[in-house]
Amino acid sequence: MRRLGPLVLAAALVAGCSDSADPAKPVGDAEPGVLRVLAGSELADLQPVLDEAARATGVSVKFSYTGTIEGADSVARGAAESGFDAVWFSSNRYLELVPDAAKRLGTPTKIMSSPVVLGLPAAKVRELGWDGKRVGWADIAAAAGQRKFTYGMTDPSASNSGFSALVGVASALSGSGSALDAAKISAVSPQLKEFFSAQTLSAGSSGWLSEAFQRRARGEDPGAKVDGLINYESVLLSLNASLPEPLTLVYPSDGVVTADYPLTLLNSAGSPAREAHQKLSDHLRGPEVQQRIMETTRRRPAVPQVQLGPEFAVRDLVELPFPGSQSAVDGLVTTYFDQLRRPSRTLYVLDVSGSMAGDRIEGLRQAVTGLTGADDTLSGKFSRFHGREQVTLLPFNSAPQSATEFVIPADDPAPELARIKTLAGGLVDGGGTAIYASLQEGYAVLRKQSASDPDRFTSIVLMTDGDNTEGQDFDDFRSFHEGLPAAERGIPIFPVLFGESTVDEMEQVARMSGGKVFDARSRSLSAAFKEIRGYQ
Repeated sequence: MRRLGPLVLAAALVAGCSDSADPAKPVGDAEPGVLRVLAGSELADLQPVLDEAARATGVSVKFSYTGTIEGADSVARGAAESGFDAVWFSSNRYLELVPDAAKRLGTPTKIMSSPVVLGLPAAKVRELGWDGKRVGWADIAAAAGQRKFTYGMTDPSASNSGFSALVGVASALSGSGSALDAAKISAVSPQLKEFFSAQTLSAGSSGWLSEAFQRRARGEDPGAKVDGLINYESVLLSLNASLPEPLTLVYPSDGVVTADYPLTLLNSAGSPAREAHQKLSDHLRGPEVQQRIMETTRRRPAVPQVQLGPEFAVRDLVELPFPGSQSAVDGLVTTYFDQLRRPSRTLYVLDVSGSMAGDRIEGLRQAVTGLTGADDTLSGKFSRFHGREQVTLLPFNSAPQSATEFVIPADDPAPELARIKTLAGGLVDGGGTAIYASLQEGYAVLRKQSASDPDRFTSIVLMTDGDNTEGQDFDDFRSFHEGLPAAERGIPIFPVLFGESTVDEMEQVARMSGGKVFDARSRSLSAAFKEIRGYQ
């Protein structure tokens, strides 16, 4: 919930929403007049409309948020059926390609839509010669390959906006007009690699991506400024109100992939939920409510009676074909990580102090091991360490221990992943807790690695279960961080709250580095480590 604005957060809490990272976690027992919905987190901005709907129809919505692929996994395994009546993601396209998920989906009702497009400052659009001209994905890829602009995009395995962008650019560049398959993906890989070379910001959610972009644009974040964003049209239009230089939306002339937000009943839902779904769907598709949705969320109406507002510069959109099989989609996402995008460099600073004894150290072993491919769920498959990725494990207790570096080969990752698994399985607890001395040591490790290979997404994951008891304290670290070169100050730190972590200090560590806190106090470390993968 931290990534949501204060007003949205307040509304969500009033409505009884849950930000559970476990998509199988129920949000309450079934009851008349309540629709329990597993949803994408971007729907939080719809809360004012849903509050009005509850007063008008007597149907209230209880949300639990999750990512698209994690949600698909929950539906496919049948876990969603134990606590939810419906799912509401930006698209059902991926779920419909997974046989075990598709068979559990019932009636969908499209509520609104938003294409995924590119937003750039007007000055950059003019500099590129695109002002007033038709621009295709090939033009965008060529300019990106020459680093004429940089952009941020969400992780396609964690967020539908990144997933849609990946599918859209690959489909357009293939130029065949038919659904993607392995051969088409291979043929356009060189152009795709050009396109993704300009991506300098990643995130696991569209909301956090836009907030990070905004902070960098205002100089409130130590990370380097990014020229533009690939995101939902609705997110970009909403973001413009708070940017020092609004973004001009570029609608690729050869097409886009559009989110259509189907509120979808699960086949397992009982009669009261079915009645609630029908009543709510009918209300949300009414012309007056559709107008309200458009004005509130900047998404396009789903019914023809409502005219688009003037902010929607392009009225008629070309829709690109979506892959026709799960294997094609999975192959595209895997290729993105293993071959196309800039590779990542991640330093894991891991607490193995005496307080980690027992279940805690075992949870840490499992969390790291899960990223080596041991997690066979849909989300686990994509959250494993990727080809070309550089991973460094730096355990610490009373002092930082030796750092061990791994580089994952794209062609045969198994041996290197096995080495990581062995090291993780051998982690032993004991000693004190030198959090900040170990973080400082981590920067020395990254400095050496970056000197020989600078062009990587770089981040630090800090996992600790308690207070700092040894060496430098938080104030020492803050002074150290302020004195770092700009590039190192901008390396995001992702602290994981666990056990008795000092929440305030961890929040400050994340804020000063442009990172984000992940909470594992009421869920497994494995779930938190998987979620972080969307930001690396």
